[in-house]
Amino acid sequence: MLRAKLSVVYRCVLIVAAVLGSGCASDAPDKTASMSPNAIYAEAQESMSAGQWDKAIPLLEKLESRAAGTPLAQQAELEKAYSQYKSSEPTKAIVTLDRFIKLHPASPAMDYALYLKGLVNFNDDLGLFSSITQQDMTERDQKAAKESFEAFKELRSRFAQSVYFEDAGQRMNYIVSALSQYEVHVARYYFSRGAYIAAISRAQTAIADFREVPAQEEALYIVYRSYDALGMEQLRDDAKRVLETNYPNSTFLAKGFQGTEHPWWKFW
Repeated sequence: MLRAKLSVVYRCVLIVAAVLGSGCASDAPDKTASMSPNAIYAEAQESMSAGQWDKAIPLLEKLESRAAGTPLAQQAELEKAYSQYKSSEPTKAIVTLDRFIKLHPASPAMDYALYLKGLVNFNDDLGLFSSITQQDMTERDQKAAKESFEAFKELRSRFAQSVYFEDAGQRMNYIVSALSQYEVHVARYYFSRGAYIAAISRAQTAIADFREVPAQEEALYIVYRSYDALGMEQLRDDAKRVLETNYPNSTFLAKGFQGTEHPWWKFW
């Protein structure tokens, strides 16, 4: 009986060993083991040039480890972030960039790191804005736009000679205009549903926080119309006077909201 039990145990051990052995045997060998850091980098560059981001990322991760503490490792980290961005993994790209910014504050490539961080959030945010008509306006999150703005702002404040300086400024202007238009769209959303106090609040936010942007005119018009709907004549007249002073040829006063339903995110 004991011999039979031992035989069963022995067979089980053999089966487990065979399974583990087959698993190990199926693991592909690390082809970079015998490659120099420069060779790994060259292969990663080749994959990136071909748009094969899923192949480039693990190579760059290998290079980070193999060349740790060298400028080549820093370069690999930045190019990994770019590859993650191009492979539609913005969250991973931001994590990689935040790590780089924290660990290498004196890097000569810091302006690029900040620019790329702004760009990742900027493009992620464009997707948010482009589908604006498909969601409840009050449920949209502006976190990506604001973080993009802050990254570009830091770049411009620290690196006035950067090749990315001008482009970052243009993107900042776009973000400000987009955020103000977002507030106005939320205000219009409330106005269209008879929530006039909420409409006034959001329109006034756009007026106070974002100056000299296209959305100001509509924001003032929403305030004027909301006070009118509430029967608050003095405040209505004050709002109309401000609107007429700043926009004497206002199309909103002439036509109301009619004719303004264009894809607002294309004002760039």
